[in-house]
Amino acid sequence: MSDSSKQVQRLPAEQFFADELAQLRDKDPWPRPPGWQLSPRGVEAFVLGSEEMGTTPKFVAPPEIVTRVIISLATQRGAMLVGEPGTAKSWLSELICAAICDNSTLVIQGGAIETVQQLLYSWNQSILENKGPCPEALIPGPIYRGMAQGMLVRYEEIARSSPALQDALLSIMSERAITVPELSGDASILYARDGFNLVATSNTTDVGVNEMSSALKRRMNFETIKPISAVDDEIAVVMREAARLLRSSGVEVEPDPDIVRVLVTIFHELRNGQSLEGRSTDRLASAAMSTAEAVSVAHAMGVYAYYYRDGTMNAEDFTDFLVGAAIKNNTADLRRMNHYFETEVGSRKGHVWETAYRRWRASFRY
Repeated sequence: MSDSSKQVQRLPAEQFFADELAQLRDKDPWPRPPGWQLSPRGVEAFVLGSEEMGTTPKFVAPPEIVTRVIISLATQRGAMLVGEPGTAKSWLSELICAAICDNSTLVIQGGAIETVQQLLYSWNQSILENKGPCPEALIPGPIYRGMAQGMLVRYEEIARSSPALQDALLSIMSERAITVPELSGDASILYARDGFNLVATSNTTDVGVNEMSSALKRRMNFETIKPISAVDDEIAVVMREAARLLRSSGVEVEPDPDIVRVLVTIFHELRNGQSLEGRSTDRLASAAMSTAEAVSVAHAMGVYAYYYRDGTMNAEDFTDFLVGAAIKNNTADLRRMNHYFETEVGSRKGHVWETAYRRWRASFRY
């Protein structure tokens, strides 16, 4: 089988939702900021879903948070999304970039770049040796491309970037220009085109890795993305996203609603340190009991069901996948999970709850 015949594992949002975005661009009646493909209201309709505009919900959050992020990007202030791991900050930035400029692929990983050249531009050494510094020898980085083409740039885990990189970013956010001292004339300076801005993310667990300068903070609006508060909303997200991942994996399995409800309830209670009835529970120390992790567990169970269980999710397999996602080889968390199963899961009625408890006592009890 040739590589060209293999399916892409994961399409960027602008390709996965291409038909919806095209429909939105045709129907969007509101004014659009310079360089934008959609109006702010159209972007919000794409992200949160709108029956009126015929779009599906893709992100769960209070609408005012999404609105503030969108409006921030319509100004010359960047948007900084902060929150716990697994709260879909990166997914929100991808959706917004897809809606605004039909391109979410200009991405910088804060922990993966070390030099300003990687951030801005570098040089083709072969052309440089033959012709010297010239525009065709310049290799643009994501920031340079975003400024030249008037597109949004996603900066993931910005707190993992060194102070030197943050200083370079500060100059760009202030001046909206890049100086290329090796070139002359008009090519020696690049001015940002309409539509350029920055959407950055940072995990609260990264606080203290490389503290952001106060000057850079002043040039970005901060929004905290919190875990989904309503269990039913979280269940809907896990059902939808797990089904999407299963389809992309070529797996003809539908997530089991009863298993997903138990899964999300356990994640919700361990994340919040409180049962749905208000009783205190132990939080796990080494695992992010996030919606994203719950989606991963449901996805894995669906894949397992397809290849090992004749296409049906089995409640007996539930704890195996839960432990793999939650414990992370942490003995203290195993004790906390044991206490949770004994005090909460063991008292609950229903096939999935009772099966999960029996399986826990037989195989994982600490």
